[in-house]
Amino acid sequence: MKHGPLTGKERRVVEEIATHAADPKALRRAQAVLWREKGESTREVAERLGVSRRTIFNWGARFHARQEVDIPHRLGDGSRSGRPRTAYEIIDPLIDRLIDQAPRTLGYRTTVWTAPLLRHYLAEEQGIKVSRQSVSLALARLRIKWKRPRHHLALRSPTWRQAKGGLNAGCASVSAP
Repeated sequence: MKHGPLTGKERRVVEEIATHAADPKALRRAQAVLWREKGESTREVAERLGVSRRTIFNWGARFHARQEVDIPHRLGDGSRSGRPRTAYEIIDPLIDRLIDQAPRTLGYRTTVWTAPLLRHYLAEEQGIKVSRQSVSLALARLRIKWKRPRHHLALRSPTWRQAKGGLNAGCASVSAP
């Protein structure tokens, strides 16, 4: 982590961050930069902060390599590659507001929302492309449960219990004493 010494301005800003930072990561990185600047060994700084020596080297290298960025951003997290964050902060409130409306009011030719239909709505109307699983997980987080409509229940005859050997509807047997 031994790079050029800090300038007076850099030292003042780093000391300010090390004493008053709201971001704990920036605070720890500022402390590491200052302690290393004062001549403490990488091993000592790593032990004090509870991180590896490699981490201390990485923090120092990133701080000195990002000279074009202002000092608070040099101590902050850098950009990272990898999978982007999930969209749950975005889709949960949308689904929560939408789920109580009938899909027909929005021009769909169905009476119930399904995960694929919600996914289609989010893509077409909101411009948010999410997977079916993301929609299903959002529904679970919102504790929204539904069952698939069973249209065959309406087809039962009024006397279906008699056909199954059940009690007659409206007839009660009374035993004589």
